[in-house]
Amino acid sequence: MRKRRRRNTIIWTIIGVLILIAGWFSFGPGIPSKTQAKTVTVGVVSQSKQDAAIWKSVAQTAKDKYGITIKIKNFTDYNQPNKALKSGDVDLNAFQHYAFLKAWNKSNGGGVVPIGKTYIAPIRLYSKKYKKLSQLPDGATIAIPNDATNESRALFVLKNAGLIGLRKGKTLVTVADITKNPRNLKLKEVGAEQTGRVINSVNASVVNNDYAGPAGLGDKQTIYVEPVNKDSKQWINIICAKKGQENNRLYKDVVKAYQTEKTKKMTKHYYGNSQIAAWDIKIK
Repeated sequence: MRKRRRRNTIIWTIIGVLILIAGWFSFGPGIPSKTQAKTVTVGVVSQSKQDAAIWKSVAQTAKDKYGITIKIKNFTDYNQPNKALKSGDVDLNAFQHYAFLKAWNKSNGGGVVPIGKTYIAPIRLYSKKYKKLSQLPDGATIAIPNDATNESRALFVLKNAGLIGLRKGKTLVTVADITKNPRNLKLKEVGAEQTGRVINSVNASVVNNDYAGPAGLGDKQTIYVEPVNKDSKQWINIICAKKGQENNRLYKDVVKAYQTEKTKKMTKHYYGNSQIAAWDIKIK
């Protein structure tokens, strides 16, 4: 009888220990809980109040529809979010367009892939001397950014405006790739941050959106807007993941939470025509 009791005691003791172990692995601090596992951290750069409002809405949709908690991590440097993504400090990032990603991957050994489109922010050709593109005189001086990606984008803007011709088959071009310049335009290459500041000393200037506002440039000074077509496709902004994680279901659901009619309406409300939801636009 005593042996039976002792055996039963040992059995129940073992069972109790197993229950405790199971409980530790289910709820212990070393193992992520279900809630922790459904938290996705998204890296962004210098988030504006408008962008913060849009991502707050996206986070609410992700929470309500997919049970995902989105956390935003703000960076101040454009070189940081992709490094953070590769190292695992963030799960996704949303700050760059295809052209930037391509250049970054080439310089840093790859490792970052796009998983969803967000928006495109068309850049513009501005002038304080002329109201229309057709008014630009022959021999006009046009300022363009002098860094590789922004210069290429500015040249495609001038090409689509019908002002110059460019070598075919290239996505990154320089002034050396100009094949036609029927109006003998003079292109003045300056720092991107200077394109808005020199507007009074040139006939026109291609200015990035980040610098147009501070330079006092808006619809009134716009003489041409970058079209959304095959040339500008590379400037569509994207949500990115670490290579190998592009099919992660949680990350795909974050993209779905972003690509909604509500996000589209908020983008229109905050940015007007200066920023366009790009996930369902038709590229011509």
